[in-house]
Amino acid sequence: MSLLGIDMGSSACKALVFSDAGHVLAQATCSYLFYSSHPTWAELPAEEFWRALVKVCREVAAQVDGDPVEALAISSHGETFTPLGHDGKALTPAILNMDNRAVGEARWLAEKIGRQRLFEITGLTAHPMYPAAKILWLRKNRPELFNSVHRFLAVSDYLLTRLGLPPYIDYSLASRYLLFDIRKRCWSEEILSACKLSGEQLPLPVPAGTIAGKLAADVANELGLRSGTLVVAGGHDQPCGALGSGVLGPGRVSASFGTYECLVAASRTPSLTDRALAANLNSYCHVVPERYVTLAYFPSGIMLDWFLRVMDSSASGKCATIGERCACLEKNLSSDPSGLLVTPHLLGTCNPDFDPQASGIIAGIRPGTTGADLYKGILEGIACEFASMCQLLQETAAEFGEVYISGGGVRSVLGLRLRAAMSGRELHMLERPEAVCLGTAMLAGLAAGHYGSFDEAAERLIRVTETTIPDATLAASYAGQRESYRMLYSGLAAFRTAQATSY
Repeated sequence: MSLLGIDMGSSACKALVFSDAGHVLAQATCSYLFYSSHPTWAELPAEEFWRALVKVCREVAAQVDGDPVEALAISSHGETFTPLGHDGKALTPAILNMDNRAVGEARWLAEKIGRQRLFEITGLTAHPMYPAAKILWLRKNRPELFNSVHRFLAVSDYLLTRLGLPPYIDYSLASRYLLFDIRKRCWSEEILSACKLSGEQLPLPVPAGTIAGKLAADVANELGLRSGTLVVAGGHDQPCGALGSGVLGPGRVSASFGTYECLVAASRTPSLTDRALAANLNSYCHVVPERYVTLAYFPSGIMLDWFLRVMDSSASGKCATIGERCACLEKNLSSDPSGLLVTPHLLGTCNPDFDPQASGIIAGIRPGTTGADLYKGILEGIACEFASMCQLLQETAAEFGEVYISGGGVRSVLGLRLRAAMSGRELHMLERPEAVCLGTAMLAGLAAGHYGSFDEAAERLIRVTETTIPDATLAASYAGQRESYRMLYSGLAAFRTAQATSY
C-alpha cells in the first residue's frame, strides 16, 4: 500500500505517491494563477484549489492502480485563507498570502497587542500577509460579508471540508494566522479578545498527523481513490519540507527553493529572543511533536518565473523545461560578476525588515546588457539574499554549517554555486527534490502505522545525492558586488516610502 503526499503551493498543487521505502511511484502537478483587481491584492477562487486537488489525485491514482493509496495528507502554503458561509461555500475568492491590502490593520495589531507581546505569543511579527490582519480588513471594509462568515479556513482545512471531513488545521498552519498561541497550542484568547474575534470562526487546531477520517465512497470516486482511504492532517509546507529533509531537531537546517526561498532550523523551544524579534524571524510549531521551527526567508523563485515568462530569447525559447532553459542561459555566461544589481522583491521583503512596499529593482543596465546577463544578475541577487538569511539565522537562532536543499531552484547549477560561495555553506541536494510532499507523506505513513517514529521514517526515507562545495575564489570575486547590493537596498528606503503613499 502506498502513501500520497499533496503540497498545495501558492502557484501549483503537487502530488507524489511514495512506497513506504520512499520510492516515487507516481506524481502529478496542476498549476493555477492568482489575479489582482487592485495593485496590493492577490486572489484566487477557492474552487481552483479543489479542482487542482481532484486533478492530481486522479492522475496519480491511475498510475498506481496496482499499489493503491492507503493514506494521504495535504500540506499547504501558509496565510492564504477563504471566508466560508454556514453552507460551507466560499463567500469570496481565497485571499492569498501575497495580498498586502491590510497594511493598516497589521499596524493596528502591533500597536494594540504590542510588538513584543505579539511575538511572545505567536512567534511572528505583525504583517499584512497574515489572516488576522485581513480578517480585520474584511470587517472594516466588507461588514455585510464579514457578518455572513462561519469560518475563515486555510487551504488545507478548506479542502478537508470538501472531502467531507472536519476543518482540522495542524499547529504549524494555525501558527500562520497571527492568532495562535504557539506555547499553549491553541487560539490565543488574548489576541482574539483584542480583535473581537472568536475561536469558533477559525478551524480546529490539532497535531500534524492527526487522522481526519476516511474518504466516503462518492468523494473517493471523484478523486479516483479507494473508498475508506485514510486522510491525515498535514501541515505548513515549510515544516513539512523540513521533516522531508530530516530536520527533526537542532543541528540541521533545510532550505526550500520555490516562490519563496526559506531556511528552516528546528529546536526544542521557540526562538523568541530580542535579536530574533529585531530580525522579524518566524518561530512557531513544527509538524514534529514538541518541536519548533525558526524561519528566515525571502521571495526568490517568483523573480525567475517573471523573467522566464517575459523574456523573448531564442537561446531559452528552444528549451522545453525550466531546467533546460536555465542550462541554455548558463552555458555561455562569463565567470565574472554581471555588474547588475537585482533585488528579487516582487512580493516585498521578508527578513529582516518585512517591508511590503519593497519591489524588484534592476540597477546597472548598459547598452550591451543581454537577457543572459539579466538572468545571471537575478541569480546573483538571490544568492546575496540567501547568504544574508544564512548569516541572520546563524546569529539569532541556530549554529549550522551545512544546508539540505530541495525545490525547483535546485535546477540551476550556477544558482547553487553562487549560493554556496556567497554563504560559505555546503549545500546538500536531497534525492527527493519535493521534500514537502515527502514530509507530508511521512505524516500519512506515521498515522497509518508504516513507521514507528519520526526518526525511523527519516532514517528510511531521506538520502543526499550531490553536494555543492563553497568556492572561495568565486566568493572573493563577489565581495564588492555583495556590498553594493546591501548599499542599493538601504539607499532605496526613501523611494519605498514614497511608493507606499501612492496606493
